Amino acid sequence: MSAAPDDGRTRCWWSLSGGASIGTKYLDYHDDVWGVPLRHPHALFEFLVLEGAQAGLSWSTILNKIDGYRAAFAGFDPAVVAGFDDADVERLMADTGIVRNRLKITSAIDNARAWLDLDDPVATVWSFTGGETIQNAWPTMDDVPAETPVSQAMSKALKKLGFRFVGPTICYAFMQATGMVNDHIVECFRHAECAALA
Repeated sequence: MSAAPDDGRTRCWWSLSGGASIGTKYLDYHDDVWGVPLRHPHALFEFLVLEGAQAGLSWSTILNKIDGYRAAFAGFDPAVVAGFDDADVERLMADTGIVRNRLKITSAIDNARAWLDLDDPVATVWSFTGGETIQNAWPTMDDVPAETPVSQAMSKALKKLGFRFVGPTICYAFMQATGMVNDHIVECFRHAECAALA
């Protein structure tokens, strides 16, 4: 854990670890986004795509490309992304504003189609936590797992539904980002704030 020099509030240590190349983006993401319960379908789909795109890379890479992703993927409207064709794949492969990995690009399109096949995608993803945020109480970030039985169950179910790049670690990162779990350490000022939002 670490305290930001400007306000003295205790935060999860990773929020201050971005370095000069990312500026305050990690801090802003930690303070305003990570762990906030999301129930908007476009926002949830966005994180599903971004967490898959992050596989094997640092999250700072994705944070630096979020605007590029939103432009390239039509604001993460799954109905639009599901209609992308081979020409769109080639367009995306030439887009320096995103991670130019063909498997990740085509998986985003496939995932949009699988998303639209769900009767209620929001209820589906939240069903793995019983529709509620799992409130954890980790003393340090070292205690936070990379995956859990819940994320393993989500991964298995989503794969059966046709989703790709949804391994248990990716699913757990998705759950953390979208507030399905509250993994701010207990001393972090956002732990109580995110718990109050659930």
